[in-house]
Amino acid sequence: MRSRTERTVLTAIAVVLVAAAAAAWWTADRWRPHAGPWAAQAWKKITRPGPDTLPPEKRSAQARPARSGASEPIAPPPRKCLKDGRATYTDQPCPPGSQEQLVDGAVTSLPR
Repeated sequence: MRSRTERTVLTAIAVVLVAAAAAAWWTADRWRPHAGPWAAQAWKKITRPGPDTLPPEKRSAQARPARSGASEPIAPPPRKCLKDGRATYTDQPCPPGSQEQLVDGAVTSLPR
């Protein structure tokens, strides 16, 4: 048998847990939109295997160990060229008569 103090403490813990569950259920429409994406991201991070568990042909370039003495050429930074109110993005020098500006953010190229 448990003592009176132990029963009181366990009963208080059970009451607090039931009250917390009821409060969470009652206010779920307020906190679920904020907690849902966070919980999904945390679940993916926990359950996704690391790159060292993948077979060698499936590993990305970042996960592979670097080869000594060999490196891939670095792509030139994109350039934003303004001419007559139109912006053109290129990795080459801007054409004559256009003004070069810093690229703000990322540039995505789409096939034509």
